[in-house]
Amino acid sequence: MASRAVLITGCSSGIGHATAERLLADGYPVYATARRPESLEALAARGAITLALDVTDEESMQAAVSRVIEAEGGVGVLVNNAGYSQSGAVESIALDEVRRQFETNVFGLIRMCQLVLPGMRARGEGRIVNISSIIASTGYSGLSVYGATKAATLGFTCSLAREVGRLGINVNAVAPGFMDTEMTRSMATGQRVKIASRAALKRLAEVEDVAAMVAYLLSDAAKNITGTVMTIDAGNTA
Repeated sequence: MASRAVLITGCSSGIGHATAERLLADGYPVYATARRPESLEALAARGAITLALDVTDEESMQAAVSRVIEAEGGVGVLVNNAGYSQSGAVESIALDEVRRQFETNVFGLIRMCQLVLPGMRARGEGRIVNISSIIASTGYSGLSVYGATKAATLGFTCSLAREVGRLGINVNAVAPGFMDTEMTRSMATGQRVKIASRAALKRLAEVEDVAAMVAYLLSDAAKNITGTVMTIDAGNTA
C-alpha cells in the first residue's frame, strides 16, 4: 500500500492494545488512539504514535485523522475497535444510554470511515477492519442494545465493501467471542468455566488471536477478502 499507516481506535486495553502491538511488530507505522492518551504509554514505548481520539466527538476525530494525513500522506489502514457497552434489561436502560452506545459503536465507526475514505479513494487502495462481536448474531441476555450496535456494524461492513471494492478498498469485520481478558478473569470460576465449556475447543479465545486476524486481513494474502466476517471464538458458535 502507498500508505501503510494504521490508525486504531480504542487502544487503551484489550483487543485494541493487542492489535497495536502486533502491527508494530509487523513493521507498520501505528497511530494508537484512546480518549485518554496517557493510557497508551506502553504502546508509545514500543514505537506507536499515540493520539487522543474520542469517537463521539467530531473535532477529536478530525484532528486525529488530519495528524496521520500530515505525517504519512494518508491513512492506509483503519481499525475501528473503540466500543462501549452497558448491560441490563432493555426496558431499564435510559434512552441517553442507548444513544451513547450507538454514538460510540455505530455513529463513531461510520464517521471514522467517512474521514479516511477520501484519501483511500484518491490512492485507489486501503483496508478497513471493523471490530464487531458474536453477540451480533447469537444475542446475549442483558446486552440487547450492544448486540444491536454490533449487528449494525456487520450490515455497514458488508454494504461498504460493495460500495468501495471497485476502488481497491477492502472492508471486513472481525467478530470476537468471549476473550481471555481481565474482565473474564474477574468472573466467578464457575461462570468462566461455563462460558469456556460452550466452545468447541473448550477454552476462551485470546486478544492476540484477534490481533493476528487483523494482521492477516491487512496482508497481501487477504487481498481478495472483503465484505466478510471473521469469527474468533474458539468455536463458541460452531
